[in-house]
Amino acid sequence: MPDPSVHAWESLPTDTPMPGIERQRVVGERAMVSRVVLEAGVVVPPHRHENEQIAIVVSGRMRFTLGEASDRVVEVGAGEVLLLPGCELHGAEALETSVVIDVFAPPSETTGIDRG
Repeated sequence: MPDPSVHAWESLPTDTPMPGIERQRVVGERAMVSRVVLEAGVVVPPHRHENEQIAIVVSGRMRFTLGEASDRVVEVGAGEVLLLPGCELHGAEALETSVVIDVFAPPSETTGIDRG
């Protein structure tokens, strides 16, 4: 079990898993939290993962498509939270430049934005 630790977003490494997206992560044994900045207009194609995901929109506005036909659409803005059960098909579009805090349990090396 790791020791408790404190992290500052500004000191964590940033990666670019897709054009228009910057991400920083803190990975624990049972959960992972990411700070994701998405430029306006960025589209994350529909995908699924076994992890449960909680997307907290800090600023901006996101549109999520949900379900097998991607026919359920929800918009999530600053101060709102979207809970995505594991294996739920979903995609996203940044309607504005947005900052999202994503919590994944369990953690994983890749997420839906790791597409290159």
